[in-house]
Amino acid sequence: MIISTFVGIETSKICNVAELIMNITKPDKLNPEYNELLERISRRYVDGQAQAIRSVNESLIDTNWNIGKYIVEYEQGGSARAKYGSKLLENLSRDLSLRHGRGFSRSNLNYMRLFYLRFPICEKLSHKLSWSHYCELVKIDDEMERSFYYQQNILENWSIPELRRQKKSGLFMRLALSKGNKEILKLSQQGQIVERPEDIVKDFYVLEFLKIPEPYNYSETELETRLIDNLQKFLLELGKGFTFVGRQYRLTINNTPYRVDLVFYHRILRCFVLIDLKINEVKHDDIGQMNMYMGYFAKEENYEGDNPPIGIILSKDKDELLVEYATYGMNSQLFVSKYQLYLPNKEELRNLISQQLEAD
Repeated sequence: MIISTFVGIETSKICNVAELIMNITKPDKLNPEYNELLERISRRYVDGQAQAIRSVNESLIDTNWNIGKYIVEYEQGGSARAKYGSKLLENLSRDLSLRHGRGFSRSNLNYMRLFYLRFPICEKLSHKLSWSHYCELVKIDDEMERSFYYQQNILENWSIPELRRQKKSGLFMRLALSKGNKEILKLSQQGQIVERPEDIVKDFYVLEFLKIPEPYNYSETELETRLIDNLQKFLLELGKGFTFVGRQYRLTINNTPYRVDLVFYHRILRCFVLIDLKINEVKHDDIGQMNMYMGYFAKEENYEGDNPPIGIILSKDKDELLVEYATYGMNSQLFVSKYQLYLPNKEELRNLISQQLEAD
């Protein structure tokens, strides 16, 4: 009965029925035994609902994969079936919809077909992802890129909008820009595994969600405010493990006050991450200042078990040679990255990576 109740619900969403019940039904203070019974039933109902949806999701994924397999096998069946040609999906959509109703649109059947072609081994499919996730993944032509988003989605539990945004922002290619052949292959097979400070830093960050038009004269304060106003999206761009600590974090050295624009703590690396924002090209004194901030946090803010802090300067422009000289002999956990206010041209990124792979 539970499964049939929830078949029509989108498998990636679980409605918190227990919370709804508690909002509607006020606890009976005079009858604690009844309240305990109410809580036990509510918890069991929610657990059963979640289990039912997981079961439905697994069945849906397996069924759609097999439907895709039947279609591909039919297409490969020889000249006797060639007459159907491009009309095959159209005919199937019409006839299956007449028999079973919704769910068999031509586009959905095409997704099922691609699903089998892109993921040919059913046993290796993750049921942590919904059918809607797989529909987004099968749209990616490049095998390495598709494999990365598949693995990363499992690691970070992205929603559908988050997955779409990461694809549009070219996350895989941005991470791959600073890696060699073997590292790119590992990235595609495992996703971005966070083990070292450099694993959480991107060559450049995409902040299109701030909706700052270009050209536009904005201040560092405005940039910071917009990032805080869009903190959830900024955390998604930063990656897994970041927790927000504060903005304009005050520290005092020799009676002189200083402020770090943004401070985070990374749960996986167990360290503070300090971010300074620059709306123009980064200067050598910006690098020296960040190094000072990192020294302060290491000595004054770290608790037992904390690792040395990481510093990231986010700047609109970056002179690679200046950064190389200014960081010479300096803390290896200080990074200078660029940001841009628009989605990248993914074709240009692919060309850059191709050139990088050929150079290796």
